[in-house]
Amino acid sequence: MKNKETKKHPFRKILLALLAVAIGVGCIFSYFGGFGTGKCADTAEFAKYARNVSDVSIPAQAHVVALGEATHGNAEFQQLKLDVFKVMVEKYGVRAFALEGDFGGCEAVNRYIHGGDGTAQEAAAAIGFPIYRTEQMEQLIAWMRDYNETAEDGQDLRFYGFDMQQVERNYNYLIEATEGFGMDASTLKKLWDEEKGCRSDAYDVEQWAKVIGDVKCELQRLDTLNTNTAQAVHFADILLQNYELGKLITSMEKGVMLRDKYMTNNVYWILEQEEARGHHRIFITAHNGHIEKRHNYGTDGKAMGNLLADELGEGYFAIGTDFFKARVSLPKGESHNNRRNHTYYSYNPLAKASKKCGYDMAWLDFSIIPDDSPLQQYVSGYTWLGTIGEGYSPLMAVLPMAYRVWDSPAELYEGMILVSNAHPIEIRNIENH
Repeated sequence: MKNKETKKHPFRKILLALLAVAIGVGCIFSYFGGFGTGKCADTAEFAKYARNVSDVSIPAQAHVVALGEATHGNAEFQQLKLDVFKVMVEKYGVRAFALEGDFGGCEAVNRYIHGGDGTAQEAAAAIGFPIYRTEQMEQLIAWMRDYNETAEDGQDLRFYGFDMQQVERNYNYLIEATEGFGMDASTLKKLWDEEKGCRSDAYDVEQWAKVIGDVKCELQRLDTLNTNTAQAVHFADILLQNYELGKLITSMEKGVMLRDKYMTNNVYWILEQEEARGHHRIFITAHNGHIEKRHNYGTDGKAMGNLLADELGEGYFAIGTDFFKARVSLPKGESHNNRRNHTYYSYNPLAKASKKCGYDMAWLDFSIIPDDSPLQQYVSGYTWLGTIGEGYSPLMAVLPMAYRVWDSPAELYEGMILVSNAHPIEIRNIENH
């Protein structure tokens, strides 16, 4: 009898140890945003203050209206770009749409919506990033072109980009502009190898940047002679920004900070162009992480939204987004064209309440929620929010905190649009363009 008990004893210890580990892991997951769908905000209270997306309203002092997206890989967040932009155009006089896409690629779209050749599908592909080769982006572009066909003089819509990660279209448009001003573009043309589709081996990056800088100086000199060179100078600026960004390729954190700084500068440039046209508001859209009013990279760097909020104060109006459940299209390996769908839950109590109330999408304006409402604990307090960029890690399947952030919605945004079930984007085959 004694021998049997002795034999059982080690197994009992193992079972107890495994149970302790399971409880510990469960506590960790619970603390950091566990598996499942999380808490739910008071649905009766949520229903009092939730509105349709068409009811989005902004204050009179807002000059830059920003729409974030919780993921790049969901169709609903791309559809919201058009839905919210329509409200801004029809109710608030906005005439500029600005995207987290390169200036040159977006200029190709701008030319298309002003009657240029091609199709909306080809225009979307010109932006350069696979995530924009979608039906939703084509619908946005087609709507803008249709609008412009009947727009009065000076009331046409314009399509801008404020990113600088690609160079080819900016380079080609800079050559076009310099030749249009009667400048000698022969040296500029030598910087690019058309066959290889990259910078020419005849110039190192420093020489390349010097030529671009010299061209910019000459364009600025022409501008003093009452020649409008603003757009051409900006093509040069985007190329120089790309050059400076490339020098930080070994430091991801510094590169991210510099990119947001440059995007902020480019948003101000777009605002200046629109103000010169008589329009005092612009609409911009990017990932939530870029448009949040309080988002720091490390200890000494701020995201674009943080920089804009610091400078503009109430002139900056940020709309965040989140999902209850999202089946997200994410890159498979290094190719952003080869993708796979993954399912995630945000753990956001507001998003869960929105779903339980029967909304496909709901707009929640934080300013109208009373301080004594039970919703305030999830609006002003810290809670889990879903956030997924253009990258996948296996950790996201086992550690929910890998795709969530713990933050206060009211400190990040003026309000949020909550999507109950987000579906994956479908990338158009580039060979079809």
